[in-house]
Amino acid sequence: MNIILFDGASRVDLLPLTFTRPTGEIRVGILTIREKWERRLQAEVSFLTEEYLSAKYPMQEKADNLFIAGNILPSSSFINELKQLKTGESLFSQEDLILAFRGSAEAFKAQQWEKRVAAETPDMICFTYDIFLKNGSELEADFACITQGKESAQISKTNTVIGEYPVFIEEGAFVECVVLNTTKGPVYIGKDAEIMEGSLIRGPFAACEHATVNMGTRIYGPTTLGPFCKVGGELNNIVMFGYSNKAHDGFLGNAVIGEWCNIGAGTEASNLKNDYTEIKLWNYNTRRFAKTGLQFCGLIMGDYSKAGINTMFNTATVVGVGCNIYGTGFPRNFVSSFLEGGNSGFDQTNMKKFFTTTEKVMARRSHILTEEDKQICMHVFQTDK
Repeated sequence: MNIILFDGASRVDLLPLTFTRPTGEIRVGILTIREKWERRLQAEVSFLTEEYLSAKYPMQEKADNLFIAGNILPSSSFINELKQLKTGESLFSQEDLILAFRGSAEAFKAQQWEKRVAAETPDMICFTYDIFLKNGSELEADFACITQGKESAQISKTNTVIGEYPVFIEEGAFVECVVLNTTKGPVYIGKDAEIMEGSLIRGPFAACEHATVNMGTRIYGPTTLGPFCKVGGELNNIVMFGYSNKAHDGFLGNAVIGEWCNIGAGTEASNLKNDYTEIKLWNYNTRRFAKTGLQFCGLIMGDYSKAGINTMFNTATVVGVGCNIYGTGFPRNFVSSFLEGGNSGFDQTNMKKFFTTTEKVMARRSHILTEEDKQICMHVFQTDK
């Protein structure tokens, strides 16, 4: 079957991270949700997403299509249910949420289906904070999937390894004079990643390909560094999607950072309120701060955003796409997309200047800012007010 991940109702609750990507391109664990499905089903995956994202993420329809909600995390039991779907049948949760459909895109969009109810609701990413909450279990599942039948590169004797969970190092990775504590979960070091000397890492932890951990970094799991990310200082339960930097001292905890972000030296982001009360987080769906049931929640940052040196973020701050945060004091704990400033106020971003700067940033990693990327950014600039 041809696999298509569709954006459901949860997409709005996952903003600002889904402003610039389909839900299925969210990274949680080691892999993105798309990559999980591709590995589990041995098939290529495309997307049914917002119109303005479709040029970059087009849907590939074939004769036999299986539509799956893009926020679902695959499991063996749910895959078995999917395999039992017949053409024209849909699968709903017991809470009446559409989970999957087998058939044509026309029938899916017209909701022309025979409805079935799933035996159990699969695990899903419904809110931005679910990403760091579920990162540990997903990291372990991805670790088992990626390393099955493979042999780790040899671990240098200069490293200290503690605990019973495994360490897996891909070829080309450089890990020397590092303490790896696997008491609570595995450690995965991707191809050509570098963990510099003096770093202290507690699993579960993943550094994807070409990620860098600078000297003396302290990392508490479950933490994931996406491809080409660079980190330093202190991190606790972080997911960085890819190509983002927090290269210097400063604390970041219980946070999700999108792609092409930069967090300046000395930046501190609170993840706990002084009075220990329940955290409220900005929700794009309700347009208000919503209760989360959490005691710990830090920074949620959309793609292309950055913070200057010594920036201070309040507990549970949401920063949109393409923001530039700087200055003394705490900025407000919700900043919509393409704004620059801080505690003293914000101005709208000059998009010509933004594109020029972003092109320079991406060129350093041998990437280009495509016209499709620019169109996506312009759509967000015009709509996230």
